Amino acid sequence: MKKIYMLAFALTAAVATSLSGCGNINETVNDNTLENSTISSSVSDDEKQENKTDNITPLSGNVTADNSEDTTYTKRDLEQTADTSDAKTISVTDGETISITSEGVYVISGTAEDCTIKVDADENAKVQLVLDGVNISNSNFPAIYIVSADKVFITTTDSENTLSVSGQFIADGDTNTDAVIFSKEDLVLNGTGTLNIISNYANGISCKDDMKVTGGTYNMQTALDSFEANDSISVSDGVFNITTNKDGFHCENSEAEGTIIISGGTFNINGKSDGIQACALLQIDGGTMDISASEGLEATYILINDGDINIYATDDGINASTGTNTYETAIEINGGYLNVEVGQGDTDALDANGSIYVNGGKINVTAQMSSFDYDRTAEFNGGTIIINGTEVSEIPQSMMGGGMAGGMRGGMGPGRGGRF
Repeated sequence: MKKIYMLAFALTAAVATSLSGCGNINETVNDNTLENSTISSSVSDDEKQENKTDNITPLSGNVTADNSEDTTYTKRDLEQTADTSDAKTISVTDGETISITSEGVYVISGTAEDCTIKVDADENAKVQLVLDGVNISNSNFPAIYIVSADKVFITTTDSENTLSVSGQFIADGDTNTDAVIFSKEDLVLNGTGTLNIISNYANGISCKDDMKVTGGTYNMQTALDSFEANDSISVSDGVFNITTNKDGFHCENSEAEGTIIISGGTFNINGKSDGIQACALLQIDGGTMDISASEGLEATYILINDGDINIYATDDGINASTGTNTYETAIEINGGYLNVEVGQGDTDALDANGSIYVNGGKINVTAQMSSFDYDRTAEFNGGTIIINGTEVSEIPQSMMGGGMAGGMRGGMGPGRGGRF
C-alpha cells in the first residue's frame, strides 16, 4: 500500500529581535564557566557533529515507501548524548537573560526565577543546549527563546529539568511569545533525561519552523498545545506524558500546511481538544499511544501504517477533516492495532469528510451510535474490523453495531489514486 514519508518545506530565517523586559549581560567569564553572560565562543568543528545536512524529499505525487532512504533525521538528531568536550557551562541566575550568539555546545544547570536563555546566533549556526538539572520558573516570558540560528538542539542529560511560566506571556516587539520554549527556527528535542514543562496560560513548546523529537521524557501540563509547530513535527522516539486543555500535538501554518510523522515513542495524552492534529498529513508508522481527548487523531489525510493505538474520544475517535487541498480528505489504515472507543451522543469512531481505506491491520471499535462515517467511499481490502465485539466483512456507513453493512467495498470512487 502507499506510504507517504515527507514534504519539502520552505525554511525562512527569522529576524533577530531584542528581548524586552529582561536585562542583557555582557560580561565574559573565563575558565570555561559562563555565568549570566553573552557567549561568543564557537565550536569550529561543529559541522562534524551534524555529519550531514537535512535532505527532505519533496512531495511530487505518490511516494514509494523506502526506509533506507528516509533522511528525515541527521546523525546528530538521533544522538542522545551531546559531545561536551568543547562545551561551555552556564549557571542560570534570577532575573537575567543569558544571550547565546555563536554556534557551539552549552551545558546549562541551576535554579532561577524570571530567567531566559536567548539564542540569537548567525542563521547558519547550530546551537546545542544541554540541560543538566535546570529549574527555571518565569512569570511572563519563555524560559528558552530562540530568535535566530540554523538549528537548535535541546538535549537532556540523565537528569530532571523543569521549565515553567505561571502567567500570561508578553510579546517581544512583533513576536507573540506564547510558549515556555519558543523557537523561530528548526528545533530538535532529544536526550536521556526528563523535561517537565508547565504553561498555565499558553503552549508548552512552540516552533515556527520544523520540530523533531528523537528521545527523552516529556511531562507536559499546558493550557494550550503541548507541542506546536508551523511546518512539521517528526517523532522517532521519546516518552510523552501530556495533560492539556487543547491539543497534545498540533501542526499548522497560515498556508494551510502542517505535517506530523510519528515512527516511534510512547504517548500518554489527555487532551480537552485533540490528541494529535495536523492540518495536512498525519502519518503513524509506529509507537504506542494511549489517547483520551475530544478527538483522538485529526488531519486532512490520516495514514496509519503501524503502531499500537488506543483512543477514547468524547466526539470522534479519528477524524479526517479538510484543512488543505494538498491531500485528499481520507483515512487510510495499512497495519498496526487500533482500538477506538467513543462516548455517547453524536459520535463516530472513524469519521472522514471524504473516504476510508482499510488495507490491513486490526481495528477494534466500541461505539454507541456510529462506528464508521464517511462522505465519499469506503474500501475494505484487508485486515480485521471488529465492531462492538463482532467481526464484520465490510465497512458500515453511519450505523451502530457489528455486521451492519452500508458501506461500499472495492469501489475506486472519484479522486482515488490522486490523493496528493
